[in-house]
Amino acid sequence: MYDKTLALARLDEAQAQIEALGRQSVGQDFPVSLEQGVQIARQILQVLLTAERKDFAADADLLSLWKTLVKGQPHWNTIRDNCRELVYYQNCLAMDREDALPPQPDKMLLHVLRHLYLYARSHTEQSSEEPS
Repeated sequence: MYDKTLALARLDEAQAQIEALGRQSVGQDFPVSLEQGVQIARQILQVLLTAERKDFAADADLLSLWKTLVKGQPHWNTIRDNCRELVYYQNCLAMDREDALPPQPDKMLLHVLRHLYLYARSHTEQSSEEPS
């Protein structure tokens, strides 16, 4: 059974993690912040997938989770670019192309995560108790 209250609580936990990441990212290496940020984003998508009653692999990467979420629900395209931006940052670091990152990657990471959280939270708040 879908528990909207639990979903909202789990999203709020993710939001608290985002804010904690923002406080600790000052002086922290961006790769460490990014890894933590991607894990938070994965948690948010897993909450949404659970709410939508969609199966997913626990170790699925961010884009795989998004692809599962969007099937049959095109409104989730709204968060596609947020997920893709996080993967882009990962790819920049993997290819030693820090010069291709935005000027303040820590701030952009937080903006992306906050947008992802806000969209997920507002959608969950407005959804009915039983997903369609």
